[in-house]
Formats: sequence, structure tokens, C-alpha cells
Amino acid sequence: MKIYNTLSKKKEEFVPITPGEVKMYVCGPTVYNLIHIGNARPMIVFDTVRRYFEHKGYKVNYVSNFTDVDDKIIKKAIEEGVDSTVISERYIAECRKDMESLNVKPATTHPQATQEICGMLEMIGKLIEDGHAYAAADGTVYFRVRSFKEYGKLSHKNLDDLEGGKRSLLVSGEDQKEDPLDFVLWKPKKDGEPYWESPWCNGRPGWHIECSVMSKKYLGDEIDIHAGGEDLVFPHHENEIAQSEAANGKPFARYWMHNAFLNIDNKKMSKSAGNFFTVRDIVAKYDPQVVRFFMLSAHYRSPLNFSDELMEAAKNGLDRIRTAVTNLNFLLEKAEDREKTQEEIKLLEEAAGFAAKFDEAMDDDLNTADAIAAIFELVKFINTNSSADNSAAYIRELLNEIKELSDVCGLIVEKKEEMLDSSVEALIEERQAARKAKNFARADEIRDELLAKGIILEDTREGVKWKRA
Repeated sequence: MKIYNTLSKKKEEFVPITPGEVKMYVCGPTVYNLIHIGNARPMIVFDTVRRYFEHKGYKVNYVSNFTDVDDKIIKKAIEEGVDSTVISERYIAECRKDMESLNVKPATTHPQATQEICGMLEMIGKLIEDGHAYAAADGTVYFRVRSFKEYGKLSHKNLDDLEGGKRSLLVSGEDQKEDPLDFVLWKPKKDGEPYWESPWCNGRPGWHIECSVMSKKYLGDEIDIHAGGEDLVFPHHENEIAQSEAANGKPFARYWMHNAFLNIDNKKMSKSAGNFFTVRDIVAKYDPQVVRFFMLSAHYRSPLNFSDELMEAAKNGLDRIRTAVTNLNFLLEKAEDREKTQEEIKLLEEAAGFAAKFDEAMDDDLNTADAIAAIFELVKFINTNSSADNSAAYIRELLNEIKELSDVCGLIVEKKEEMLDSSVEALIEERQAARKAKNFARADEIRDELLAKGIILEDTREGVKWKRA
């Protein structure tokens, strides 16, 4: 399997630190509001990476954090007149609901920054002791960027260029820094803010140190994959590398994966532009599985444009897969339980070729667009090569294959069994009897009556099928 590594700017063969195991850290959301559709892209993409590794037999330790102390959380808490934990816990719970609706598997561990303060104090202390960090007079602790010789290796920036553009990098309190490029590890509290005691001042951690510490605690000093949106490459991930490698004396992550941005109707999403959508906004209009299918319809490193037209196309694409699965389930109910024929065995060998194509696409830097194309080829094959004449064993194998490939993508393709009320079932039975008695006028009347109730009938040689309009 090859992964595009932001660190080397090329595709590299994936070789885990421990054979058969993958240690993976994905930066999670800051929980001050409902997650937006842009947050959903990394959640879905890297959940799919995880699922594919598990499909290949790896044991995956997947860690994704919640940033539950932040200026935006504090601002919202002050506005509502509540403790900041009320805000963070509320939106962690809401985020979990959205993740569940998108079929994003819970992480092995979902650490929260506020529960890992001891580890942060320990790492900051070590960085000060080793000369990589220093405390200013007011208790703010800064990381000495120039003490880490490889700073800039992820974002491919050099310190001279950063120094030249330092105006955009400066933060409040710049006059007490040794160097304008140094960044905050710990900062003093302001009135009304949550704080923790430390050797330097009562305060709270900087954002970057949180992820370094949570990754170290739950995955170890060195991990296989660190992932997130491309907006995190600099400065967040660059600073994580500097802190972690300076503190631990080991390479932090072997592979860095970053997904590209999501645009709305070819424009950057923003509240001021009026094109800001939460996941809740979108799933009120579309099945969450359509959202997931849409997110995987393009390569994760390609910018993705969100529009109603593209969502409709995603809905139609997912429906094609679901219809094939529904048809197979229908055939399986009626199929004869006998040995597979030689022709069926040959057909199943041909069908296995689509699974191989799927794996080939996923092995090439998680090319989900080509992987989904392989599923569509399998759908076409199923539609052409399955009927009431096939054995149950043959139908079952086709069904298992399409469900397994869909599951790797996290797509739920089996519709929940719907029960018809007894009056509708009675009408369907009456129509069957009318057709048998060649009373086609009555049969048509019943068809129209059912259509008015939102039930569409389809007559096949295997029997009558129904679906919601």
C-alpha cells in the first residue's frame, strides 16, 4: 500500500513500525458548535483509511481528540453565562451524534485536552529543562523554534522565509519573546477563564502541545500516521513535530496525510458569504450516507466542491448500489439451496476481479474514486448475471462481496427491513389474485391505489417487489 506523505511530498510504501499494527492520530474538532460539512471530510476520509487497514488485517489503534479548551469555547460560555465545560460537553455529545449518522466508527480513544493537563505540564517542563522552551516574566511559556534544527520540514518552509513574513505570524505578547517565530506552550489565565496551576503561572495550554501529549500518551513516542485537514500543516502540525521530537528524541510520525479543502458552489465556505452549512443542515435534506458517498467520490487530496447537483449525483450513485443489494436479497429469499454450478463458479471468479480492482485503487494512496468505480462495475455485473435461476450459494457470495466492499467505504447499503401495514399487504395479495384471474382492470386499480399511498409495485418473473415512492 502506498501513501502520499506530506513530509516527503511523494507516495511511499507503507511500512508499519510494528508489523500488523497501525498507530494513527487524527486531529479532531474544537467543540464550540455543531460540526460543519468541512469538518466531516477528514472524519469520513480517515475513518475510511482506518477501515481499509482493518480490511487488510491490521490492528488499528485510532486516536482522535476533542479540543475542549479554546478561546471560541470560552467566548460562547461567557455569552451563555455558563461554565466552559457545559459548552464543550454539549458539543462533544452533538459531534458524536453526527459521527454516528455518517457511520464514522468511534475512535479507539477520544481523548479530551482538559483531561490531559498533567502530561502537558510534564512535556513543557522537559522542553524547558532541555533548552527548547523558556518562561517569560508573566508566566507564558514559549517554544524556541530555532532550537529545533528541522523546523519547517513538513510545510517545506525555511526559517528565513518565515522571518521575512513574521508580521503575519506575530501574536500578542511578542515583545517578551526571544524570537518572533517562537510559539506558545502555556499562557496565563484571563479573568473568567478556566485555568490550571503550573510552575509558571495559573493558566492553560497552547493548542499545539495538546495533540503532542495526547498522541504520546495513547500511541507512544513514535506513530505510523498523523492526519488532518491541509489547513493544519502549518503551523499546527509543524509545531507538533518540533515539540514532540525535541521532547522525545525520536521521529514523531512516519507518514503525514492531509485532505484538501471542501468548497461550496466553488467558493470557500464562510458565515459571511452565507454558504456555511453544518452536518445537521445537510442531513436534514439528504441521507447521511449520501453525504459519505459524496465525500468519497473524489480523491481525498483533491479539492471537493459541494453543490446540490453533485449531491443529487451522489444520491443516484448510492441508489444504484443499494438497488443491486436489494435485488440480491430478494433473489436470495427465493433461491434454491443447492451446490453452485460450474458456470456460477466461473462467474464468481470474474466477480472477484472487481474486488481486486477495488484493493488496487485503495492501495494507491486511498483512491476512493476509483474504488467506488470498481463497486459500480460489480453492480453492473450483478445486474447482468443474477436471476431466479441461480443457487442461493452463488447469490450469497455476490451479496457478501458487494456488502464487504461497501463496508470498507463505510457505506450502509442494506436498507432496513420495512414492514407494510396489513391493509397494504392485503391489497398487494388482492392484486396478485386479480392478475391470476386475468382481471387486469382491478389489478390496475389496486396499483393506482397503492401509488397514491406512496407504494410503487414492480412485477418481475421472481415475483412482485415494492418500494416507497
